[in-house]
Amino acid sequence: MPLPNLSSYPYKDGMDVYDDLSAVPAAAKGHIIAIGNFDGVHLGHRALLEHAKQLARYEGRLCGVLTFEPHPRKLFRPDEPPFRITPPLLKQRMLEGLGVDFVVTLNFDWDFASQSAENFVQKALIDILSPAHVVIGEDFRFGQLRKGNTKTISDAGIPVTTFSPVGSHEISKYSSTDIRNYIAAGEIKSANDILGWEWEIGGVIVRGDRRGHDLGYPTANVSMGDVLHPAYGVYATWVQIDGENEWRMAATNIGIRPMFEVAQGQIEAHILDFADSDIYSRYLRVRPVKRLRGEAKFASIDDLIAQMAKDCAQAKMVLLA
Repeated sequence: MPLPNLSSYPYKDGMDVYDDLSAVPAAAKGHIIAIGNFDGVHLGHRALLEHAKQLARYEGRLCGVLTFEPHPRKLFRPDEPPFRITPPLLKQRMLEGLGVDFVVTLNFDWDFASQSAENFVQKALIDILSPAHVVIGEDFRFGQLRKGNTKTISDAGIPVTTFSPVGSHEISKYSSTDIRNYIAAGEIKSANDILGWEWEIGGVIVRGDRRGHDLGYPTANVSMGDVLHPAYGVYATWVQIDGENEWRMAATNIGIRPMFEVAQGQIEAHILDFADSDIYSRYLRVRPVKRLRGEAKFASIDDLIAQMAKDCAQAKMVLLA
């Protein structure tokens, strides 16, 4: 989809997305480009993007983002457990919400990773985007063996700013690693404090084995896929079903259900005070608020049902607090 004529730029609505350099139109040349992975779109990323956006507004240009999929860590360490804070579609939604005008996503494969830093600058920046200015984080490196840095871009004649977050937060707090550690420990509030937004997971609702239904607690089931798995257990969550504006309360089990041992971790949300069963194949957004307890096996089904009743009551109390 082409970008609008620059004469209408101050009133531009929406964000354009290009998944390959060959898809980038000429109208995307000559603007301000922020480069990075931006997994999490956390407070540090937001400060960098705000700087790029302000520079674009000052110069009467668009603000674009150049990013990479899959995350380089997926290529270099494929056997590690899922680690993504924001899968591609969620990252795009977050970037659009921050007022980014367009995003160019490059395929990060071995051919791309093995190219020299100078080749990346030439092919992606000079030949295609011709940026008026580039903004990168202080720890951003690119090209084979991560040899590319601010100087590589500057030496190519492109104005570049190396951005470091400043202000009331220490730089160390702007850490995707810290966010991942907090989520993995089930400490959602601590993760959200660094993110600057309420972390969420989600996916398409699929049919399960109906055990929850048979026990009197039907669930909306979603695979966690390639997204970072929070500490397994039962959470008080807010959920939103695709097509609705309302966020609903839920007691949500995230994990493998020790009583029944599913093969892979999944999300099972029992939506409180909700009776609509026609929600299969719709997308469910899940925002964990607080981990209520870890997963556990129970001596009997009756004990499990009693605990589920307690979980629902506690979830409602947490969410309404």
